[in-house]
Amino acid sequence: MFVDSHCHINFPGLAERLPDVLDAMACNQVTHALCVSVELSAFPQIRELAERYPNILASVGVHPDHEDCGEPDVEQLVALASHSKVVAVGETGLDYFRLTGDLEWQRERFRTHIRAAVQSGKPLIIHTRAAAEDTLRIMREEGAERVGGVMHCFTESRDVAERAMALNFYISFSGIVTFKKALELKEVAKHVPLERMLIETDSPYLAPVPYRGKTNEPAYVRHVAEEIARLRGVSLEEVGAATTRNFFELFRAAEAWR
Repeated sequence: MFVDSHCHINFPGLAERLPDVLDAMACNQVTHALCVSVELSAFPQIRELAERYPNILASVGVHPDHEDCGEPDVEQLVALASHSKVVAVGETGLDYFRLTGDLEWQRERFRTHIRAAVQSGKPLIIHTRAAAEDTLRIMREEGAERVGGVMHCFTESRDVAERAMALNFYISFSGIVTFKKALELKEVAKHVPLERMLIETDSPYLAPVPYRGKTNEPAYVRHVAEEIARLRGVSLEEVGAATTRNFFELFRAAEAWR
């Protein structure tokens, strides 16, 4: 009924208790989870998890926050993205919140990921924080709309959401949408069409209410769906069905593992 479109179950806090994490997913009707890459050094671990478990999928990419981890090139990303369980390129993007100074290296890394996604034909997972205008500009300049993708853990304005959707991107909501003070984001969640929406945990971070402050896990994506259903005045089943359908329409390679 639900899919966690973005998690990091290879991270400490989840990796060492993976059987329990998978059992909790099943108990909460979370059928699949996409384990997202943030460094190429950890990609073999993610790939191994995806190979071991049919309902775990993988991406390949280097997070914009990771400054000193080696720069990927297009050919390397395309080669790694050719694996049958790798359904996306990323996470990639821009983050001007945590890092300062000359961030041209970050913008060039983002362009590399977009070019790799276009060449591999697999969609992008985009992280943007305090950098929406540059993120959208580079997406346009590099033709990211040719493969589309998702704006993950979305916290931007309704206007940014609409411009991203115009570029063939989905909007993904995390546990932040359940936070009491996230009023602007709740409004965005009311207006993004269900057919352009995904849900995620970004676990082990950003646990939704009622688990806020604790280690997040894919099973908790249900609470994100519950809050969206409440905000929109629709059933939980409708949100679950729509976001699951959207996941498999966007990440087409995942259909083989449905």
